[in-house]
Formats: sequence, structure tokens, C-alpha cells
Amino acid sequence: MATIYDIGLGAAFNIVTATIFLLIFAFLRLQPVNDRVFFPKWYLKGMRDSPSSAGAAVNKYVNLDVRSYLKFLSWMPAALKMPEEELIEHAGLDSVVYLRIYLTGLKIFVPITILAFGVLVPVNWTNDALDDLKVVHSDIDNLSISNIPYGSKRFIAHLVMAYVFMFWTCYVLKNEYERVATMRLRFLASEKRRPDQFTVLVRNIPPDPDESVSELVEHFFLVNHPDHYLKHQTVYNANKLADLVEKKKKMRNWLDYYQNKFERKSKRPTTKTGFLGCFGSEVDAIDHCKSEIEKIGKEEAEERIKVMKDPKSIMPAAFVSFRSRWGAAVCAQTQQTSNPTLWLTEWAPEPRDVYWSNLSIPFVSLTVRRLIIGVAFFFLNFFYVIPIAFVQTLANLEGIEKALPFLKPLIESPSIKSFIQGFLPGLALKIFLIVLPTILMYMSQFEGLISQSSLERRTASKYFIFLFFNVFLGSIVTGSALEQLNTYLHASANDIPRIIGVAIPMKATFFITYVMVDGWAGVSLEILRIRAFVLYHLKNFFLVKTEKDREEAMDPGSICFYWSEPRIQLYFLLGLVYAAVTPLLLPFILVFFALGYVVYRHQIINVYHQRYESGAQFWPNVHLRIIVALIASQLLLLGLLSTKGLEEATPVLLVLPILTFWFHKYCTHRYKPAFVRNPLQRR
Repeated sequence: MATIYDIGLGAAFNIVTATIFLLIFAFLRLQPVNDRVFFPKWYLKGMRDSPSSAGAAVNKYVNLDVRSYLKFLSWMPAALKMPEEELIEHAGLDSVVYLRIYLTGLKIFVPITILAFGVLVPVNWTNDALDDLKVVHSDIDNLSISNIPYGSKRFIAHLVMAYVFMFWTCYVLKNEYERVATMRLRFLASEKRRPDQFTVLVRNIPPDPDESVSELVEHFFLVNHPDHYLKHQTVYNANKLADLVEKKKKMRNWLDYYQNKFERKSKRPTTKTGFLGCFGSEVDAIDHCKSEIEKIGKEEAEERIKVMKDPKSIMPAAFVSFRSRWGAAVCAQTQQTSNPTLWLTEWAPEPRDVYWSNLSIPFVSLTVRRLIIGVAFFFLNFFYVIPIAFVQTLANLEGIEKALPFLKPLIESPSIKSFIQGFLPGLALKIFLIVLPTILMYMSQFEGLISQSSLERRTASKYFIFLFFNVFLGSIVTGSALEQLNTYLHASANDIPRIIGVAIPMKATFFITYVMVDGWAGVSLEILRIRAFVLYHLKNFFLVKTEKDREEAMDPGSICFYWSEPRIQLYFLLGLVYAAVTPLLLPFILVFFALGYVVYRHQIINVYHQRYESGAQFWPNVHLRIIVALIASQLLLLGLLSTKGLEEATPVLLVLPILTFWFHKYCTHRYKPAFVRNPLQRR
């Protein structure tokens, strides 16, 4: 089990690692050759040009201005300077509200940390219950609630702090919910009028032998919405047409390349008509590209006519536009026919947000798809217990040493032991979780959701459930069992609940190592953009022919909400659960929230280019998951104290989850409608 020395060694290693990452970034971002890697957002907005090529050739690649290196850390204050209103205009509301999750974490945990270290740590430290109980523990556990004797009156301090933590967390959550709801309404009111604000998506349009889908939609809405219906657009399966458009786009890019080459050398370039331009007869490159573009254009026109006429290409879905927001709201929020499975209507996502592949899925199959995914998700959770248990073996070497004595010579090596317990468990868990969000995204796509934002929200919910049951509860259960293996085997049945109650707080040491690896080094690594850095320079060297190619090689990326938000929620969960149990975890979480806020604010200002804008529709999910974390912390404390001889405190603690749930229902009724429906009134 990790000691203070092991944790200190792990902290030093991760601090050094994070510092190295930040210093490397500070150096690389100053080099002109990396400008499009670390500032792509400004290029996409047309507010930044490639570094001047005037002067020495080396200036195009390396920054020779010594004075600029004296301010190499200026990116940190620069990331904090942009006001929130300007940031919304620059990056969108989704990005700004995402940053508020980090601010919410700081608002919640800074006062909680001060109170926990001022009240609970002295109460826990001045006891010796663990030595008397003779369970496997480390000096860190002396700071936890496990070190308080059975039935002690000192538990009253933890009861009082549990109420204080609950009221403070709810106060912060209410203020944030109210503020974000106001920001969303103001954002929607200030937006320029867009077609999707007057448009409804209609799905599961029934077939009619006498009318085409387009005629049927027009007839239906002229009859049922005669005063508000404006026009409609049927959804087509035009994959082949899209391929032709992409092919034509690439050929135009080649034409630009050859024309630029001709202007520089005054000699018409040539190419070969065969495979990859390496085989076949040699022809004039410019004339060849023009003829190919003309040829593809004719194929494109023919394919467009074919798609419009082919019944198999017409999907049972359409976008219907209305003359007013009132008409669109009435249509989107009412049942259109007596059959609730036909003519399904909902507010249309913005064009960038539509997930086109799922528009044609029949309504009947949606339920079956969700059932299949539900079963698959259950088994995925079940089988992931195996790698979680493996990670716990790395964190609980003493328990393994007792069960498998032949490993003792290896385990007893001080350097190996400190490295394994102070760093390796967190790294191993992070590795096991790398591919999981992608798997969950594919599962959500199979369910049939029709917008990118809803796909990300659904995937985030799945990922949080997984983190809650497998990473949090799974680590606690398997870890406590491995730590106290010998004690479990020789204890009576009546003593096992009490032993579990003592062992659960001890898992804070494992979560500390995970926070340092994922929350410190992991966040610092994000700003380096290693994948984008390598790919950009490879493309720039081998593939880039024109400025268009160079722009496409930048890959600014975006906030991957479906995996980054649940990861933040895991830190809320750990902080709230261990605030009253093992407060030593709290400073590590504070570092994560502070570092994450600075790093992601910089990335949002200079790098990320969001694929869509949902107007912060994800905030109710953020609020709900913090509430779940708060209730989990209260129930865990309730169960823990019941094993510590304080059964009379059960009624007092039962009030906490009841009050928290009531608070959640209040916030849901008061603020959530602003995130579900578009208001008709514009301020």
C-alpha cells in the first residue's frame, strides 16, 4: 500500500513531467514552423497569416528573436485575459460553459478543502485506531476517518461537515445553473436569424402509393399547419453524389497546384494519366485537370438527377420550415397524428449538428437497437472488472505479497515498490480507459440518435456510468478485498462489514495516483497536441501542395465532450466522496481543476474549432452527475459510519440524500426547460 513517501515520489515525478510538457510547449509555440499547429483557430478565422518569409530562410522555421523567449510563459496570463462575453463571440457558448465546469469545481472544492484540513484532518490524525485494529494500512490512512476508534464521538465532526459540504455544493450548483440558463437565453436571443430556428425535423413519414415523399409532406403540412407552413426539404441518400463532389474538390486542388507551379517556372507542367500520375501517357497537367473537372461535373449533374428521381434514394424524413418560431414550436412540441409512431417531429439541429446517417432509421427499430445496446453495455461493464482488478494488484502489493510470498524479493525493492505504487496504477488505469470512449460512441451511434450533440451527451452518460461503477466502485471493492485478503479469510462473518468500512477510505491513495497521472500530466500533455503536431508536419512535408492543403493539414480538433466531461465528473465524485473521509485527496483535485481551466481556456482561444453549437444543452447533464456524486458521497458516509458503531446517526444522515434529491428536482423544474425548448419571446 502506498505510503506518504510513495505518494510524494509520484507527485514529484508527475510535477516534473507536467512542467517538462509545459516548457516544451512554451518553446515550440514560439517557432514559426509550428504556428499552424498551436494557433489554428486564428488561421481558420482569417485573422492570422503564415509567418513572413522575408529575411533569412531560417526565420521561416526558427524564432531567432531572443527577447521573445524571455516571455515564453506569457501564454498563461494571455489565456485568462479574454473576457467571457468576447470568448462567447470568439468560440461559442458550448466552449465557454465547458470551462465553467472547471470553475464550478474550484468554487466547490476550495472552501471544502480549507474546512476539511482545518477541522477533519486534526480530528482524524489524533487517533490510533488502525494500529489497534491490525489491518494493512499506511501512514496516509492515519489522516482518514478509518483512524477514529469504533463508536467515538469524534464522528460528530464528520456529520456536521457533511451537512456543510452539502449546503455549499448545492448553493454553488444553483448559482451556476441559473447563470448558465441566463447565458443560454441571452445567447439564443442575440444570434442572427438562422433557418434552423424556424425548422422542424420530421421522421418516420409513412409511405403513400399515390404521392412521393415530397408531395406527401407538402400536402400534410398545408392541411394541418396552413397558416405557418413555408416549405420543406426531403432527405436524400446521396453518398455517391458526395463522393463525386469530394473527387471534384481534390481535382480543383491539383489544378491550383499546377497553375501555381506554371506561374513560378513559366513552363507548363505535365503529368501521366495512369495510377498515381506515375504510369500512362504524358499529358499537359493543367489541361488534364480541367478536362477531368468538366467530366466529373457532368457525372455530378447526372447523379443529382438520378438521386431526385430514384425512390430508393429518398428517405422517410424531411426538414420542414415555418413562417414563424411560433409555428415551428407548435409543430415540434405536439403529436401530429393519432398514431404516435408516425410523423415524429422535433426541433431541427443546426446543419453542422445533424448526424445524417441515422435519419433513415425506422422508428420501430429504435427500441430494439436501444435494447441491444443496453445489454451490450451491461456486459461491457461486467467484463471490464478484470482489468480494474489487475490495476488494483499494482496498487496493493502488501496484500499480494501475503497471498503470493514468492514475489516478495521483487516487491521489497524500494525503488521498484515506490514506482509501482506511486505512479504505475494510475498509468495502467488510464491506458485501459483509452479506447473505451470510442467504443461507447459507436454504441450511441447504433442507437439511432440524429444529432452530434445528442450522441456526445448519450456517450458521456454511458462513460460516466462506467467510471462510477467500474473505476470508482470497482476499484474500492476489488482493492479493499485485495488489501485485506488475509483479514477477510480469518475474520468471522459479523466482522467483515466492519473491515470493509475501515478499508474503503484507504483507497484514496490509489485515486491520488490516478489524479496525478491523468489530471496533472495528462492535462499538460493535451496542450502539446503531439498527434496533431506529428501529423501536420508529415502532411506538410509529403502531401501539402497548396494553401488549401496546408489549411486542411492543421486539424484544430475540438472539445471531445463525450470523454472529457465524464472524466471531470469523476474528479467531482472523488472530491465529494473523500472530502469527509480522506481529505488528503482534495489538494490534488484542486490542482487538476486549476490547471485544466488554464490549459483548456488557452486551447479554446487558440486551437479548438467546434464542429457544432448546441447552446450549452449539456449543462443539465453536468448538474445531474454532480448531484449523483453528492448523493453517492452521502450514502457512502452513511454506510461507513454504520460500521463504526454510530448507528444512531443513520436518521440524521438519511436527511442529506433526501434534501439533495429535492434540490435537484427544484433545479430541474426551475431551470431545465430553458435547455429543452426554444423560447418564443426574444429579449
